[in-house]
Amino acid sequence: MKILVLNCGSSSLKYQLIDMDNNNEVMAVGLCERIGIDGRLKHEAEGKDAYISEAPLPDHNAAVKAVMEALLDKDHGVISDVSEIGGVGHRVVHGGESFASSVVITPEVKAAIQDCCKLAPLHNPANLIGINACEDIMPGVPQVAVFDTAFHQTMPEKAYMYALPYELYEKHKIRKYGFHGTSHKFVTQKCAELMGKNVEDINIITCHLGNGGSLSAVKNGKCVDTTMGLTPLAGIVMGTRCGNIDPAIVNFIMEAEGLSGKEVDNLMNKQSGVLGLSGVSSDFRDLEAAANEGNKRARIALDTFHYTVAKFIGEYLVALNGTDAIVFTAGIGENSASSRQEICNYLTFLGIKLDPEKNSQRGKAQCISTEDSPIKVYVIPTNEELMIALDTNRLITA
Repeated sequence: MKILVLNCGSSSLKYQLIDMDNNNEVMAVGLCERIGIDGRLKHEAEGKDAYISEAPLPDHNAAVKAVMEALLDKDHGVISDVSEIGGVGHRVVHGGESFASSVVITPEVKAAIQDCCKLAPLHNPANLIGINACEDIMPGVPQVAVFDTAFHQTMPEKAYMYALPYELYEKHKIRKYGFHGTSHKFVTQKCAELMGKNVEDINIITCHLGNGGSLSAVKNGKCVDTTMGLTPLAGIVMGTRCGNIDPAIVNFIMEAEGLSGKEVDNLMNKQSGVLGLSGVSSDFRDLEAAANEGNKRARIALDTFHYTVAKFIGEYLVALNGTDAIVFTAGIGENSASSRQEICNYLTFLGIKLDPEKNSQRGKAQCISTEDSPIKVYVIPTNEELMIALDTNRLITA
């Protein structure tokens, strides 16, 4: 079965076509961007030249049509008929408390996704638009929603409740939800495979470290805590997000700087993190280069990032009462040997030691700790698209 994986943003659409019957081969990947502005599609297929189109994309319907045209194109495409696509898997950011796993999309599921728009106003509406566009263009093709929040729905109340008046939870569902769940789930399963164990038999700490980042405490294969909260702003220091701060700072900044609530929210989401601390960049490669040239603020930003990640690892050691492994994934987690080393330097009291040669390697899933390290450390490249395709294939064939 061939599965089309879609990730719809407010003005973009990422896609992959994956052949589940041919060792999960990625047949084509692409990106539609500037939807509603002017439009641009970049399409790449195995064994063929990359294809770029500058045709207008007024809405997501037009973008999905452009994707189908690219997949069917006689020179750049990989299928001869739409009927070859057996299902569509959609990344949906927020499922609230309604979904603890991926589900086949029905009118009731769409209504529940719509209800969660108030929790993810920038993402869920775009996800719904993509779902509706596929219904129009590929009627009858089953669709599956894979939620970023689903993996974290196994958290106990003590982990997800905030110490606010309980009525606010009852009225508005204000609680910790967590994000990056598809990535945390993928690397959890991959880690168990590398360890030669059943996923139900391992306790691990997964570190999804990119421009946005989160950690999860996974006990017997299920999430029991995670760093992001009601929104993706909470947790560790990130590229442009501040992570956890004293909540009274919000009101203080509003009064001191004369800013509105929305302006402070924008400041914390888009002007803070390592960008705000360094004044250099939100890209960790730029920060490392600047720090190596003696830029003090860049060094402070990196040190703060490493310190906060290490602190949460310590917190989750308590939550799990010990761990079998620590997993690094995503852009920084997979590619920055120096960040992995700096974070693990805080954990030497546990006996954790990295193998310098293995830590310097990139692009493959492997254990990077020494043989005598009591807690194993892994680097596992994440693959959210494959996880979405696997869930979609499983639900459709069931």
